[in-house]
Amino acid sequence: MRTDYHVHMAETGDLSVDYLRTYIDKAKQEGIQELGISEHAYFFQETKDILSNPWVENRRTLDFKTYQNMFDEANEAGLPIKMGIEMDYTPGREAEMKAFIDAHPFDYVIGSVHWINDWGIDLAIYREEYENRDLHEVYRQYFDRIVTLAESGLFDFVGHIDVIKVFGYKPDDREFLREQYERAADALAKTGTCIEISTAGLRKPVGEMYPDPELLRICKEKGIGIVLCSDAHKPDHIGYAYDEAIELARSVGYDEVHVFTQREAHVEKID
Repeated sequence: MRTDYHVHMAETGDLSVDYLRTYIDKAKQEGIQELGISEHAYFFQETKDILSNPWVENRRTLDFKTYQNMFDEANEAGLPIKMGIEMDYTPGREAEMKAFIDAHPFDYVIGSVHWINDWGIDLAIYREEYENRDLHEVYRQYFDRIVTLAESGLFDFVGHIDVIKVFGYKPDDREFLREQYERAADALAKTGTCIEISTAGLRKPVGEMYPDPELLRICKEKGIGIVLCSDAHKPDHIGYAYDEAIELARSVGYDEVHVFTQREAHVEKID
């Protein structure tokens, strides 16, 4: 079984069944049996009171009915697709996030951390901010959010769990990093929250997958499940570098992936 659940359409096309078919066709070419679309929740007006800043406000343009209708039409046409969402975990807005999630028939919900307060940590326009901050404090603040994301119990898996490294800024202190990894993994294990092995990092300045192999090993030791994802933003990204992702998974002992339907999970052997 190969999955690709972290997939976006709106930034490169419309939310139509015709455009969706190009993603489904690419998934078939890549041998992916489980494909899901997980648009950013901040695009929808329903989330305006959850994550709000000028950058997000300039991009919230989608009607959720359009999103839902795409899946409904796809299901009527017999197209194999799962309905997901990627939600920016926002500390202090757990009730609002839960209300949004519960209001829709998602197959799975991705929780991601893209912001530390008003700093968009993976946005190129904010990249220089890494030069102005203490990296230990940056990583501590980031993993604080990963811990509370997991503790919320709202999400099925965490997106790109160490995306804080996206521009290649990492503390040299491996013991410090292990401490961050351990506390994040402990929180994930307690709530049964999975992580993704994401090949997107190979397309980013850091040039490596998420997560770091040591973080992945720690997650395996603590019994945390995985999914395989590309964080695609266009059809060509689907299944990107999956052989490398599978090699990474197997290198620490994983031989199964989690598969989601209507927020219920089961495991399948990695193909």
